[in-house]
Amino acid sequence: MPAASLISDMDAPGTRPEPGADVSAAPRAARRQFAATMLTLEAFVAFFGALVAYGLRAAPTGTIWAVGGAVTVTCLLLAGMLRRPGGYLAGTVMQVIVLVGAVFAATKDAAGVMFLVTWAVFVALWFAALRLGARIDRERRERADAESADPRSTGRDAG
Repeated sequence: MPAASLISDMDAPGTRPEPGADVSAAPRAARRQFAATMLTLEAFVAFFGALVAYGLRAAPTGTIWAVGGAVTVTCLLLAGMLRRPGGYLAGTVMQVIVLVGAVFAATKDAAGVMFLVTWAVFVALWFAALRLGARIDRERRERADAESADPRSTGRDAG
């Protein structure tokens, strides 16, 4: 699935419950859970990466904490914004910005190369979370539609 269709399909209608609906019975969107988990994990990695950079004296202290803190806080805020329109697009933009920073850091020293490798893995996991989460949500909708069309169906194969 191309990345463009992932981004355009991210805020599709029908992902929010109707007003007054029993939200406790509605399953949470897998795509949102996966993406929020990735952003939260990235916030931890950014924070601990800043600690490592501080310990290695890789850059001036103010720069380390400003960049590390900004990435950490931004990841956490974006994890909470995923239910809003454009939240997934903002998360994708964040991935690109940090990956570009990682490429820049990789030109400095070996620690920068490790940062690049680590963040490249997170970018791959971000897109996998979006893709697989969307597929799970689509399959849940298809199953719910099939069960509502045939109330006797349990959604399981006989045999």
